Amino acid sequence: MSAQDDCIFCRIAAGEIPSDFLYEDDLVVAFPDISPLAPVHVLVVPKEHYENIMDDVPAETLSALAHAIGIVAEKTGIDKTGFRCIANTGDDGGQTVHHLHIHVLGGRPLDPNAGEGK
Repeated sequence: MSAQDDCIFCRIAAGEIPSDFLYEDDLVVAFPDISPLAPVHVLVVPKEHYENIMDDVPAETLSALAHAIGIVAEKTGIDKTGFRCIANTGDDGGQTVHHLHIHVLGGRPLDPNAGEGK
């Protein structure tokens, strides 16, 4: 997979669109969601373009996503109180940007019956 010129998350990950990264390594970046649904709402995004979690994502990238989630949780303090991770997949799953991303939400009690991600 490679970056796609028309993909906003590819452009953010490449630094073409400025964002305040909470975390970055060779494979992933993490940045605040522009329309937060919780006090902490961070997106963890692979630098390479994958449509969604079903897109033959290499194990190394999946591992990097998981590692970044842990770092984001620690940096924002939600590792102590709890948080939710959501990967919406496809239109019916509520995916609005078709580049794999994990929502990390926390900072308040979350409704156990709600997805609270987009």
